[in-house]
Formats: sequence, structure tokens, C-alpha cells
Amino acid sequence: MATNYKRIAVAIDFSEQSLKACERAVKLAKEYGATLQLVNVIDTKSFGAITAYDLKYAEKLKAEHLTKIEKLRLEAQTAGVTEVLAVVETGSPKSILTQLPAVDLIVCGATGLNQLEKMVIGSVAERIVRLATCDVLIVR
Repeated sequence: MATNYKRIAVAIDFSEQSLKACERAVKLAKEYGATLQLVNVIDTKSFGAITAYDLKYAEKLKAEHLTKIEKLRLEAQTAGVTEVLAVVETGSPKSILTQLPAVDLIVCGATGLNQLEKMVIGSVAERIVRLATCDVLIVR
């Protein structure tokens, strides 16, 4: 039985693996005529304990990531994806990426920016596979 994905989300942390996942998601979105949602989550748990610093740092990172993800959004549109949404969230990537509303497929890289995760499947990818309520595609 063939599945027709209408809304595809891709997890992007700007690592090499996530950019490969983005390329695959663009191809799939074109193939299925699906809406593509580019999702970046700034992991605020890793910032430390100084709240004022955390907020300023998170705001700066969010502005930088919005610029980067907007570039990817425009590239996806240029590649032929009709509807491309781009969001940058702050919080826990594991939580946010497993609770995306109205998504038929989540595409993510096998590993992310964490060097330790490169040895095995990344902890975020593993959590998505376990908890997502839709199909998941892990890209290597």
C-alpha cells in the first residue's frame, strides 16, 4: 500500500547529516506534492544556569538560525516545492520534534552536532523514532 504524504517535516540543526536529510525531504515533498516544514530547535537546556545570559544567547541564536533556515526555505522553493514553512523553536528538540502537529512524515539525520552521537544513532533521532506518531525517515 502506497502512502501519500501531505505534510513532511525535516529536523535541521545545520549539521552535515541534517542538511542531507533536508535534501531528501525536498525530493520527497516534490514527489508527493507535500507541504515541507523545516524545523530547527535551539536546545536551551544546554545553555547553563544564568537565566539572563541564557535569554540573550537564545535570542541571538534564534536570529542567526532564522537567517539560515530562511535560506534553506528559499532553496527548497527554488527546487520546486510549492509550500515551504520554516520555524525556529527553543526548548527540547526531543520533545518538540516528537510532538509536531499534523505531520505525516518526519525526516532527520542519523546524528547531529553532538560529536559523541556520531558513534551511534543520535539521541534525538532515536527519540523521534520511538515517540513520533507518524512515519520517520532517518537519513545517513
